[in-house]
Amino acid sequence: MDNRRKKKLTFFTIGLMFLLSGVEYAVILPTIWKYLQTLNAAPYFLGLALSAFSLSGLLSGPLFGHWSDRTGTTKRIILFANLFEIVGNFMYFMGFSKWLLLSSRLVAGIGTGAGSSIFGFLTRSTSPEDRATVFAAVMACRQAGLLIGPAFNIFLRLCDFHLGPFVVSKYTAPGLFMCLLWILLQLAVIFMYWDLPPLERGKAKVDSTTQSREEENEREPEEEEEEEGNDEEKPLMGSQELVGSYGSVVPSNPPVNHNPAVSNAALNHVSPPLSPEPQESHESSSPFKNFSISREFLREEVVVLLTAQFITLFNQTALETMVTPMTQKYFGYGELENSVMYCLCGVEVIAGFLFVRWLSRRVAERVVLAIGLTICNISGVWCIIFLANPIGGYPWQLTEFIIGVFLQVLGLPFVAVAQVSLFSKVTAEKTQGFSQGVRRSVGGLATILGPLWAGGLTDNMYIMMGVMMALLALLTLMLAFSYDRLVAPTTQEQEENPENC
Repeated sequence: MDNRRKKKLTFFTIGLMFLLSGVEYAVILPTIWKYLQTLNAAPYFLGLALSAFSLSGLLSGPLFGHWSDRTGTTKRIILFANLFEIVGNFMYFMGFSKWLLLSSRLVAGIGTGAGSSIFGFLTRSTSPEDRATVFAAVMACRQAGLLIGPAFNIFLRLCDFHLGPFVVSKYTAPGLFMCLLWILLQLAVIFMYWDLPPLERGKAKVDSTTQSREEENEREPEEEEEEEGNDEEKPLMGSQELVGSYGSVVPSNPPVNHNPAVSNAALNHVSPPLSPEPQESHESSSPFKNFSISREFLREEVVVLLTAQFITLFNQTALETMVTPMTQKYFGYGELENSVMYCLCGVEVIAGFLFVRWLSRRVAERVVLAIGLTICNISGVWCIIFLANPIGGYPWQLTEFIIGVFLQVLGLPFVAVAQVSLFSKVTAEKTQGFSQGVRRSVGGLATILGPLWAGGLTDNMYIMMGVMMALLALLTLMLAFSYDRLVAPTTQEQEENPENC
């Protein structure tokens, strides 16, 4: 099988992984609260169960990323991480107690840490100009999973039978369903995933070799012309051509020696052997050689991108937490209406990712990031004015709500794709897995704090949305002051700071 086909199958498998992660979120989230109620769990257990999934992913991400940087492989890491997804979802299916359910989400969350290794792999196997489009496609796969996930609940809610000692109901069926899907994904990874070699390093070698050959081909006619033009001016034997190694007279063009042994001996006698070129493998045997966490993550551009990761996910999860109580309070929406709303939002997000994929080929990532932040700021202002205390009758309130949600969802793909792509370019490629793990951990922290913030302030919307708007304003100022630094390092900077390459 040729490398091009291997690459397509590998990227397809990565898309399946992100698709399943979206399906899992959409299948389990709608029923987990009633599932906990059947196990006599207190209301705070819902927050614990949702946060446990994010917490274990937050901790495992840098570890899996560090592992992939050390070994240079990701296939084994993915297979190992998926085992936690399989076991965790089977524990969720068992459902003997609320503590087992809580533990199941904690175990399953460990498997999400493989995402840092995958983003590191994508960084090393794609060119910088194509990276944003690849990341946009991968993120769109997860959104597609969020979109089609609720459709599986249509038949899962009809389950009512026994499987040995286990009861398969509309609450336990999502765990069994996801366990089977992750097992199928294991087979896909085994047969359709390859650890592709890094693209940039090989490409650079080919380009340099091609360029040197072209330069040699250009020089040869010029040198021949110069030699022909200077033949009349040259003496028959120059001073350097008169004297051999021991003062003997040798012709300017000695006869060709057909004996390679004699030829090599003569060459070695005349000039010392060339020193061997330093091998790259020795220099890069340890990707963390000369690596400094402070030097890598406390640079201005990295801090801005990590802040963008935290604030956008914090605001997104806070609004997701606020939406359901708000629709119930003002519009009387139930599960069906909310499911339709989430499906429409999923369609918008997928369309947004596809548009960003097209746009990122034509403009720089920092421009895409600025566009996304502008939309988010407009959405924040709109929400404070019209959603914190809706005015007018039912049609006006519904219109205000739709516009606010539309703007919030619209800005998400711009910010998400741009900051991930830029982060992969301003951090070291050799330690990309660990760096992506840190980035995802920052996002995991945001997904834990966002719902907690919004859940405790559903009756104080001005405070909740005011702080979210203040965070957006802070991020906008940081982007404005650091806009010039949000670019990939130049070749000269890479040579001066090889540890950041």
